[in-house]
Amino acid sequence: MALLFRQGGITQNFTGKDRRIFERFLVKLSLKYLRPNPNRESQAQTTDASANGIGISAEERLSIGTPLKIWLSIPNTEQTLFTRGEVVWSDAIEENKYRIGVKLEKTDLMAFSSVLRIANSMQHN
Repeated sequence: MALLFRQGGITQNFTGKDRRIFERFLVKLSLKYLRPNPNRESQAQTTDASANGIGISAEERLSIGTPLKIWLSIPNTEQTLFTRGEVVWSDAIEENKYRIGVKLEKTDLMAFSSVLRIANSMQHN
């Protein structure tokens, strides 16, 4: 039986190895998200991203299981990349600041990969 624990939104086993399938990149992208009930649009920023999920920093707590429509801003353009996701964890960092894990659904991986490459190159220049 494996001993599992949660640290910063990552499920790890007793050996301390990350159980993610896809590599995660530290990347800051502005985004807008729309959540149902109430149907409200909000702003946030990514903290990290992988092919199947993003970490975001937001000013409101989102409940686990909340479906989201997400528009990621593509750096140096006025374009956005649309995707959908579901909140899988949410932790308070301080008053009115939350770290939220979002599992992405049906993301265009080629387009998402391009956005990550653009953002990564801008952060290292």
